[in-house]
Amino acid sequence: MRFFDILDEMFNEFEEYRDIQKGKGIRGKLITIINPEAQKLAAVVEAIHLASLLHDDVIDEADMRRGVKSINAKYGDFTAIMLGDIIYSRAFYELTSFDEKIAKLVSNAVYLLSQGELEDVKLSKEINLNKEKYMQMIYKKTASLIEAACGAAAISKGLDERDFMVYGKNIGLAFQIVDDVLDIIQDEKTLGKPSMHDFYEGKTTLPYILLFEKMDFEEKNKLKSLYKKRLSFEEKKWIKNKMKEYKAIEESLNIANALIKEAKEAIEKYNIPQLLEIADKVISRNS
Repeated sequence: MRFFDILDEMFNEFEEYRDIQKGKGIRGKLITIINPEAQKLAAVVEAIHLASLLHDDVIDEADMRRGVKSINAKYGDFTAIMLGDIIYSRAFYELTSFDEKIAKLVSNAVYLLSQGELEDVKLSKEINLNKEKYMQMIYKKTASLIEAACGAAAISKGLDERDFMVYGKNIGLAFQIVDDVLDIIQDEKTLGKPSMHDFYEGKTTLPYILLFEKMDFEEKNKLKSLYKKRLSFEEKKWIKNKMKEYKAIEESLNIANALIKEAKEAIEKYNIPQLLEIADKVISRNS
């Protein structure tokens, strides 16, 4: 993908950058599907996402990122934070060369993303059982940049950005919900970390919130007692059985499916099969 080459040209002078294990570039990919000429825009948005991950790994004290040592684990927190700042700064500099509407849309998404990071930290201090707070946090932290990427690409192509922003927002929300489900239902080998690690880290995700709503008094107290605890095999089994009994996983995936349906409907008239395929793949990750 050409936008990755542009991204490398921006930052390859930094040894630490060359050690970053990049992902699939979904935000850049979405942009270039909507407008194949928007390669530089895709690179800028991917740079922003990369910078946010560098900071996120420091906040989470993460040792690994995509199967390799994280930058903070290899070079220290200070280097990871500064490299993130360098990447953010260059991305904003490059944004100034775009149409003002695009620049404002993307920069506002970074503002929302940063808010989401802070909200995530605050919500992790004690068990959060408020579904609206959870949805607001994942919108800001995960969906807002995908929403802006799709909207900016549409503007650059002369299309109605509102339709593509609905698509991007819903894709982002559904992606995070499915990710939270996978943390519960997949095994350690597949996840690359212990299952139910989110709950141990203090992240009360949608399946737990839906589960809690349906539990009786004693079950609620037991679930609360397991919050931020290293769970034994039996404790994990108990949670999984309760998730199955109260259909919390099924309900979570139903919410994600509804978001994907709305996303596909928003851009249906544009006849872009690749966007529909990506939407379907967000859901199929749980299989």
